[in-house]
Formats: sequence, structure tokens, C-alpha cells
Amino acid sequence: AQRVTQSESEMSVQEAETVTLSCTYDSSDSDYYLFWYKQSPSRQMILVIRQEAYKQQNATENRFSVNFQKAAKSFSLKISGSQLGDTAMYFCAYRSTQ
Repeated sequence: AQRVTQSESEMSVQEAETVTLSCTYDSSDSDYYLFWYKQSPSRQMILVIRQEAYKQQNATENRFSVNFQKAAKSFSLKISGSQLGDTAMYFCAYRSTQ
């Protein structure tokens, strides 16, 4: 079984600040996907960004980007220029392709 760990339980930031959320995972798979989701106050789960393990380049989606370190099994989310609409619960997820 794979384990995903997020270190921050809660963060407060000012608008326009850059925020980094950390995620580590435990897996022996060679090929997999990593995801960041946000859960809005209405409880809807929204996919923010996806990273494929075989890609060297870090995924980027508008103001959202990741720092994916495969060897360290680390997958952090960076939110640039944070906005009020970014207020949410954020979840890191793992899916094997095997």
C-alpha cells in the first residue's frame, strides 16, 4: 500500500503571497501519477494539477506549479499570487499506473 503525508494542517497567508504546501509519499512503483486537489467551501473536489512520474519537467497550471522530486518522494504545490478564491482544503493524492 502507498502512503501519502501532508505536513501542514493549516496555513494563513496574505493575498498576493506565494504559498507552498508539502506532500511526501511512499511507493516502490516506477510509474505513477501525483495530484493536488482543492476542496472548496461547498465541498466540491477540484483537480488543481497533475504530475506524471516519468516526466522530468515540473507541471505548471496558471498560478499553480509543483516541485516534484522523484528520488526524495516529495511533491509540493506552489501557489503564486494567492487570491481569496484559493481558500480551501488541499489534498495530495497518488495513483499507480500498474
